[in-house]
Amino acid sequence: MPEDVYQVSKESFPGTLRHIADPPKTLYVRGKLPPKDHKLLCIVGSRALSDYGRRVLTHFFKTLQGHPISIVSGLALGTDGLAHKLALQHGLHTIAVPGSGISDKALYPKTHAYLAQNILESGGALLSEFPPEFRAQMWSFAKRNRIMAGMSDAVFMLEAGEKSGTLITAKMSAEYNKELCTIPHPLFSEHGKGPHQFLRLGATIVTEAEHLLEILGLDIEQQDLSVSLRPLERKVLDLLDTPQTLEQLILLLSLPREDILSLLSGLELKGIISSEGGAYVSIRNRKT
Repeated sequence: MPEDVYQVSKESFPGTLRHIADPPKTLYVRGKLPPKDHKLLCIVGSRALSDYGRRVLTHFFKTLQGHPISIVSGLALGTDGLAHKLALQHGLHTIAVPGSGISDKALYPKTHAYLAQNILESGGALLSEFPPEFRAQMWSFAKRNRIMAGMSDAVFMLEAGEKSGTLITAKMSAEYNKELCTIPHPLFSEHGKGPHQFLRLGATIVTEAEHLLEILGLDIEQQDLSVSLRPLERKVLDLLDTPQTLEQLILLLSLPREDILSLLSGLELKGIISSEGGAYVSIRNRKT
């Protein structure tokens, strides 16, 4: 077993996974599982993600950031990959549950090997019930879907075709008595067939990101934009309690200009800092 992989017993399973009817016997983990007080939001959808779905998810994450949420998804192409990437961009913990083992050699899909590494470097986790070297099989994806639904507090189905594998996770959320929510789609959209089907069966409709926070039982007003920052990002944020120019930050941090510009761009994207009069300043201490 790879050195950075460890096993987790049922007592330490994330979220509510140990309470489902068919929990795994053990879990193999790389990285860090979320704190106990985090809410787990499973995001699933089409591999052939539509522009509409991409825009909605990107918009929603601007509101999700700053809350104690861990994003759970399957590392697949399309919706899964975007969910993980947006979580990283907005400083949220994320858990990837592939349909394979979690060793570098077995990890599926190979095209997301770099994304998986970013998840680990950002304090997230890779998780599977399959041994680390297990190669993905057709049947293994349905098994991993139950892991995602089983551990999460709610399942957000972004989009799904009439015969999409995403519907498996949606059905499991109902079996495990988890809140299933989804968004409305244009009437003739193929991507909306799954969501509309489950809306008729009682899924919760979501038209604003605040609805997701309500479903997770989180206080919409208590948003901490510094949550889940990396140590270096937090150091920059602390320095910016007092306005600093780029040249001042280079001297204070002893880092290359390109690295500091990258850090500043990321913090601006998260809405934590702003640039005013040639200097950068933390939003939390900006004088109005």
